[in-house]
Amino acid sequence: MGKITIAIDGYSSTGKSTIAKRLAKSLHYIYVDTGAMYRAVTLYALDHDLINDKGEINAPKLVEALPDIALKFVPNPETGRSDMHMNGQNVEEEIRSMRVSGKVSKVSAIKEVREKLVKMQQQMGKDKGIVMDGRDIGTVVFPDAELKLFMTASPETRAARRYKELLENGEEVSYAEVLKNVQERDLIDSTRSISPLKKAKDAIEFDNSDMGLEEQFERVHDFAQRVIAKKG
Repeated sequence: MGKITIAIDGYSSTGKSTIAKRLAKSLHYIYVDTGAMYRAVTLYALDHDLINDKGEINAPKLVEALPDIALKFVPNPETGRSDMHMNGQNVEEEIRSMRVSGKVSKVSAIKEVREKLVKMQQQMGKDKGIVMDGRDIGTVVFPDAELKLFMTASPETRAARRYKELLENGEEVSYAEVLKNVQERDLIDSTRSISPLKKAKDAIEFDNSDMGLEEQFERVHDFAQRVIAKKG
């Protein structure tokens, strides 16, 4: 049976990665978390003082440093998933922090950053059999993907999910702070001039505000099976 490319886009904290990982595992496909790639570049910028206390990014210096940023997904035998490694170091835990979350949308809006990472993503998916999630997968990275999903949920629902996740990871943060971050990221992601977040014309809109993970997975898995069956 032929393999397809599955592109999952949508707003932050809609559970794109959770669904994409499970779908890839079920189909025996490769999973790529593009958000982790942008988060890693953001971490690099923070660690190298390329983002000041006001949140302003030294874009020229960051662009100059891009050739020195090596990104790789490395399987983690303890968790069964792939962790993001940057320049040989496992940065999976650091890139999920609010410190990075608060800046990643601005870094992602830099043209040269997107160009570098999009090329890497397209190379990863050249042989199909891949599930990739992000903000511009169905519109820019894989406009010809056989299955495109656009995931959404209310800002309040997404903030509650993210807040719970951060608390479980030991971060000290308030719900109000998380909600503000979600709303700010929505605005930046949707209005940036380079590859803004938007639903591809042929994408299936998937509002999971009132769905549990099991129902979400079953529906998405059904979508995928239908498309794969048609491809033969």
